[in-house]
Amino acid sequence: MREFIQGLPKVELHLHIEGTLEPELMFELARRNQVKIPFNSPEDVRSAYQFSNLQSFLDIYYQGANVLVREQDFFDLTWHYLLQCHQENVRHCEIFFDPQTHTERGIAFSCVVNGITQALEKARQELNISSHLIMCFLRHLDEQSALETLEQAIPYQDQIIGVGLDSSEQGNPPEKFARVFAKAEQLGFKKVAHAGEEGPAQNIRTAIEMLHVDRVDHGVRCIEDSALVEQLRQSQMPLTVCPLSNIKLKVFSDMREHNIVKLLEMGLCVTINSDDPAYFGGYMNNNFNAVADAFSLTYQQLAKFSLNAIDASFISEKEKQALRQEVIDYLHSFAH
Repeated sequence: MREFIQGLPKVELHLHIEGTLEPELMFELARRNQVKIPFNSPEDVRSAYQFSNLQSFLDIYYQGANVLVREQDFFDLTWHYLLQCHQENVRHCEIFFDPQTHTERGIAFSCVVNGITQALEKARQELNISSHLIMCFLRHLDEQSALETLEQAIPYQDQIIGVGLDSSEQGNPPEKFARVFAKAEQLGFKKVAHAGEEGPAQNIRTAIEMLHVDRVDHGVRCIEDSALVEQLRQSQMPLTVCPLSNIKLKVFSDMREHNIVKLLEMGLCVTINSDDPAYFGGYMNNNFNAVADAFSLTYQQLAKFSLNAIDASFISEKEKQALRQEVIDYLHSFAH
């Protein structure tokens, strides 16, 4: 099974680039930029990665982001992630970044975007990995901050395909950003939003109805509303599920309790993703392996997660066809 997962062509749709900051790189950048961090070694950082909920993770996540100062830092961060994708046969990725985490510290928007996109371009040419960039609004900040961030993104529309909504879901429902998303839609951005992770199933419904999202990030709490589950099945609204993240943040206490396979069997368009892999114990293959280990899955089911992700991605129909064929050919070669 692990051999099959290793070779399976994969597409990642829910990945926060700041969440790929491995402790070793955090230390290297802290030294390079002379930024003080409250840890003495990479081992110290790793032992701090025990979270009781989303907020306890976010506290350390924002602390880590302080070491990202220059364009080169954002390039190095992204390139490290893309090399990992290359090792794990991730063929396409759609990456989130949080500009407000950086602009609030006085880092220029252009510095963040240019550093990331230079790495994405290098990966296109050297690793044959295609990609898109999605800018997320921090939902614990106010609407005005999100609107200002959207304004800053307009000159970079050739580099940023969509907008998203992340950070603390509790107390920050999707409707808080309805006007921001309406404006993003007018500007032609794709739209995604975190919903139904820590927050209720209602947040998923609101993200679809008020924010007009193309995809729901997480969405695992849809199971609490049977009418919503049926709606998701019929519409094939994609859910970008992050199994290891959900365990680490106590959304589920154990992988065997996770509902990802149940949702797949019910016919929903669920996908597997790594969220913040440096913090949550693994990149794409670790997430696939963890699900496969907990639910003795077939090769067909594992391939279906990849096919769903291809369908849910923002690439052209021609690119989708080519990737689908890759997955199907791989499945056949393995099955025989």
